[in-house]
Amino acid sequence: MKNLRNRVTLIGNLGVNPEIKKLESGKKFAKLTLATNGSYKNSKGEKVEDTQWHNLIAWEGLAEVAEKYLKKGKEIAVEGRLNYRSYEDADGQKKYITEIIVNDLLMLS
Repeated sequence: MKNLRNRVTLIGNLGVNPEIKKLESGKKFAKLTLATNGSYKNSKGEKVEDTQWHNLIAWEGLAEVAEKYLKKGKEIAVEGRLNYRSYEDADGQKKYITEIIVNDLLMLS
C-alpha cells in the first residue's frame, strides 16, 4: 500500500510542444500539458464529452526524452505524483498550481 500513496496515472494527448527549461544548477526539466478525454450523461440523458487539462513536469532524463521525441498531439501515458505549489504574480496576487511530477512516461503514438 505504501507505493499507492500520491500516485497518478494518465493517458492523453499533448496540448502543446514540450517547453524545455534549464535551471542555474544545470538541471533540465520539461513542462507539458496533457489533455484527457472522457464522457458522461447529463440529466437529460445526453452524452457530454469532457476534456480535462493537466500540467506535467518531467525532470532530467525524462525531459531529454520529451525534448527529443514529444510533440503536440502525441498520445502518451504517464505515472507520477501530485504536487501543489503557490507563488505571487507581478500584481502581488497569490496563484496556486497543481502539477504532476512525472516518474515514468510511455509514448503510445
